[in-house]
Amino acid sequence: MPKEFTVTPWKVEGEVDYTKLIKEFGVQEVNEKLLERIKKHTGELHYMLRRKIFFSHIDLGFILDEYEKGNKFYLYTGRGPSGNTHLGHLVPWMFTKWLQDKFDAELWFQMTDDEKFIFNPELELEETNRLAYENALDVIALGFKRGKTFIFSDVDYGKTLYKQAIRVAKRLTVSTTKAAFGLTDSDSVGKHFFTTVQSVPAFLPSVLKGKNIPCLIPCAIDQSVHFRLTRDIVHKLGYYKPAGLYNVFLPALTGPKGKMSASIAETAVYTTDAPEVVEKKIRKYAFSGGRDTVEEHRKHGGNPDIDVSYQWLRFFEEDDKKLERIHDEYKSGKLLSGELKEILIEKLTVFLKKHQENRERARKVLDSYILKD
Repeated sequence: MPKEFTVTPWKVEGEVDYTKLIKEFGVQEVNEKLLERIKKHTGELHYMLRRKIFFSHIDLGFILDEYEKGNKFYLYTGRGPSGNTHLGHLVPWMFTKWLQDKFDAELWFQMTDDEKFIFNPELELEETNRLAYENALDVIALGFKRGKTFIFSDVDYGKTLYKQAIRVAKRLTVSTTKAAFGLTDSDSVGKHFFTTVQSVPAFLPSVLKGKNIPCLIPCAIDQSVHFRLTRDIVHKLGYYKPAGLYNVFLPALTGPKGKMSASIAETAVYTTDAPEVVEKKIRKYAFSGGRDTVEEHRKHGGNPDIDVSYQWLRFFEEDDKKLERIHDEYKSGKLLSGELKEILIEKLTVFLKKHQENRERARKVLDSYILKD
């Protein structure tokens, strides 16, 4: 039988069953015991943990074990710069910022401009490289600490990365990349090689500092495939296997299936969108869980589980009580679909106004965050 959904680092289609994905990807659910351990060190749980937005992990217990021994970990995440940053990209970064603050951790942030050039026939390398630095502004705008945050383009940090990537490449077979990513003999050598480059930040700080440092990778679950391969190879090189903490996808505006795509404008809200653009997109495209008529909605209520406006609020409304009230009022029929959309519009307008102001300020300090050879 055909698969109900597809999740790879380059494509997410269908209605994702995260329970099945946990089994398929060989990860574990973030359970209450782990949440209590995190809370012991942070004093509180991030709302994305409370709401199971970050729902699965691999070796998170190891990271906490090492931290409790005094062996601090660093964070590694990244972005494939194929266009403007959208709100779905911000989700793991916002959570990563919280981890950096709570654990006083370094962040190594990889801009895979090489990947996007290799995998997208419509993009030139100069464009993906330019986008890497535009996207970096969105990272800095979230408030990551200068001096503890190191952003690098694969192209412009290539001398450092390549020396380590070939150590990985020597141990990675084509049959493995075919099995892991669905690549074929017709795919370019670059596609088979790329995962070796994405592996490097999972152990690079250990190389540069001359000691073994645990690595935690917060990212969307689709990227975990890369690190399944990385873990075995890095261990053979003598470094700790990187741990992962994985989030569910922010759904596309147009429906609860799949995830937001940077290349399809009507599915996404970009960090650079003006307020009137955000308002128009949500009113026009946001998939509704409401009834066909006001009368039916008042009588039977809406379905917040499939309503995109409500689902987006789960990612961006930090107040649990406010979110619960919105959920209950929508489900009861007291709150109409149009009113729910207006709540989301107001939330995102305020959020993006601040973000865009911070983004412009980030231009002045961009160089102080960037690593180059």
